[in-house]
Amino acid sequence: MRRLSPEEIIDRERYEALRGEYRARVIALKRERRVGVGDRVTLVFENRETLRFQVQEMLRVERIESPEAVQAELDVYNELMPQQGELSATLFIEITESARIKPELERLLGIDAHVALVLDEGPRETVLRAQFDARQMEADRISAVQYLRFRLGPVAQASLRDPGVRARLRIDHPNYRAEAEVSEPLRAQLLADLAGSDPPPLLEAQEHGSLGLGECLLETSTLRVLRPQTYRVVVECRVPVSLGEADPLLLAELLPVVQHYVRELARQSPTSPVSCEVEGAQAPMRWLLRRRDR
Repeated sequence: MRRLSPEEIIDRERYEALRGEYRARVIALKRERRVGVGDRVTLVFENRETLRFQVQEMLRVERIESPEAVQAELDVYNELMPQQGELSATLFIEITESARIKPELERLLGIDAHVALVLDEGPRETVLRAQFDARQMEADRISAVQYLRFRLGPVAQASLRDPGVRARLRIDHPNYRAEAEVSEPLRAQLLADLAGSDPPPLLEAQEHGSLGLGECLLETSTLRVLRPQTYRVVVECRVPVSLGEADPLLLAELLPVVQHYVRELARQSPTSPVSCEVEGAQAPMRWLLRRRDR
């Protein structure tokens, strides 16, 4: 699976405008790639899109903008990228009561030797032990978040491809024993990871089209941004609803995009005010944006 590059990361302001829909897509993806093993441990299998989301969120929270700092974040998360014949996962030890965190983590010391992907059963059972990131391991304490990998040779990959072969995740720590079946949706995701297939992007890194007249600048499932002749930018809702009937959640997705392009127009000509007219009496809603010098 290819490493993430700076060209696939969008700037913080544009990300803020698109974050709501993108986050919902990533949550849906992670739902298929998540498995709970017992009542306190969850594994989320990583791919390019889950890792890209983590980079974008880190840049947002830390307000990181410089190319060098962005590359540093990419370097960190690219280390978690699964390679061909390999699965990469983040393990979360979930303890909700703060007073129990330290003693529970102490009870799970050595868990790095007790997590496995188990294929088949009986005399044909194959146990593939997880390989944890050694840099996170200490003799007297562990973190509640751990990064690990499973390496599968050709025989193990063939077993995972066979729907008749049982696949499950197992933890056999003396203080924590649990198993969880690998679901069919998760198995399909893992097979794509093993093949080194890049998942379809959930967020376009670049705006569609050029800045020429009549081009589509951005398009998602709920909106599109156009540059026609009459107005400098038109933000158009793709949902057939008027402004008076719009769901507040829909407006929460649309308005940050409108704000983003108002700022873009203002930056292009700081001395010229930007007008924003709303065609919202009839569906679909449209925001017509233009600089007064045009």
